[in-house]
Amino acid sequence: MIKRLPLAVAALFAVSLLAADAPDLTMQTRIRQEGFHNSKVMETASGLMDGVGARLTGSPNMKRANEWTMKRLQDFGLTNAHLESWGPFGRGWSYESSNVRLVSPDVAELAALPLAWTPGTNGPVRGKAVKVKIETVADLEKYKGKLAGKVVMLGDPRELKPHEKAEFERYDEAALQKLGLYELPTQRQGRFTREEAVKRRQLFVERLKFFAEEKPLAIVVSGNGDFGNFHVQSAGSQRPNEQYPVPSVSMTDEHYDRIVRLIDAGKEPEVELDIKTTYYDSDPNQYNTVAEIAGTDKKDEVVMIGAHLDSWHGGTGATDNGAGVAATMEAVRILEAIGIAPRRTIRIALWSGEEEGLLGSRAYVAQHFGSRPLLKPEEAAMPLTLQKRGPLALKPEQAKVSAYFNLDNGTGKIRGVYAQENAAAAPLFEAWLAPLHDLGATTVTMRNTGSTDHVSFDEVGIPGFQFIQDDVEYFQRTHHTNYDTYERLQRDDLMQAAVVMATFVWEAANRPELLPRKPLTKE
Repeated sequence: MIKRLPLAVAALFAVSLLAADAPDLTMQTRIRQEGFHNSKVMETASGLMDGVGARLTGSPNMKRANEWTMKRLQDFGLTNAHLESWGPFGRGWSYESSNVRLVSPDVAELAALPLAWTPGTNGPVRGKAVKVKIETVADLEKYKGKLAGKVVMLGDPRELKPHEKAEFERYDEAALQKLGLYELPTQRQGRFTREEAVKRRQLFVERLKFFAEEKPLAIVVSGNGDFGNFHVQSAGSQRPNEQYPVPSVSMTDEHYDRIVRLIDAGKEPEVELDIKTTYYDSDPNQYNTVAEIAGTDKKDEVVMIGAHLDSWHGGTGATDNGAGVAATMEAVRILEAIGIAPRRTIRIALWSGEEEGLLGSRAYVAQHFGSRPLLKPEEAAMPLTLQKRGPLALKPEQAKVSAYFNLDNGTGKIRGVYAQENAAAAPLFEAWLAPLHDLGATTVTMRNTGSTDHVSFDEVGIPGFQFIQDDVEYFQRTHHTNYDTYERLQRDDLMQAAVVMATFVWEAANRPELLPRKPLTKE
């Protein structure tokens, strides 16, 4: 027969369990005073976005960003500030200039930027634009012998329609309540299956070979945006021999659609491109920026906080993820400025290679904490969630890390935290959030979230968490686009995020025990 505790006794037990995790309100007052009355978050943001600029992993700007953030963390008073190398990453790349024009039947400047890892034009080149649609390997045969010297408009134009609602969005109470409900694994819809990923990979490889043989003058893809913004990512990858062999650009839909309409009307439009790019092959390694606030009686134990420093090159990487970097750096600045040393060491890490597959954080975790090796080299080209990996091998440092907290969903304020199915951590987070409700941070959800660097820690049994943020205009407007610039940052939101993060890191660094962990299966 199962005996149940009376409700009053059960409640008392729960209260006593969390008594040691009651938030330090005196410290929270000091964090708020420093974070809201002496904020440096926008100063840091401007230095990174305006002073350094875009930070594609493998570019000179990425290394400049590593060095700039290291120096700024040192200036904040953090110790052991250094760069940790990892690799090999592959080819470095940057672009210096891009000029794309319609030259016939009209003359017009076209809004377009080169896709990462593609070559330049070696001066101005002109060619007739042709429309091409390649969705399967079989489609390649239709265009054999027809593309040499042509500017290939790759893919259908997209119909642009008026927006039915404002794109600036924040969570309301109903949305937060829904987010707080657990989502069964069977309810989660992946982007595609492993079989579909293998087909996509095969098409990519065959398309590379096809373009190398056919020698089109250039490739243009639709930027999938509107009002002049467009997505700018890569054509191919940094891995050897995986770059598009001809100059390739992303173009705003308004301009892309016009050229396709001219083709359909039989006007034979001509496009001119003048693009300068550079490859960097001397150093195959990349770097993460790391620094610490030293602990006291538990200094051999660590609480980590981080964000990814790299970005795409269309804008200046402000909302993705300069916002996370600035808020995270501000969080540790606040704690250092207060002048009270934590019990555990607080370590900040700013990652490179996130956009190419969490490469920087995964390499750091593998070096320090543990890893599951890829079963076959070709698995590296598969999406992270579909990769087949071997058994987990842990290192001694893994047992000393209490938690990792990550910020990577734009400029919006923090509204809560994903507990990543860690039921024992959820009530701790509820307690820590209670004094922050007036700042709009209210929600703890047991749901998982992915696609950013906390996953690297979660994979090896370290409690890794991502904060819930207001979307603002992140996914609809700025994410991976030419509009991702300093102007899209929201100062008040970033100050709030820094205060919330500083609170969480402080509480984790000073509680009696490490944060509770989920069961870990080594196989």
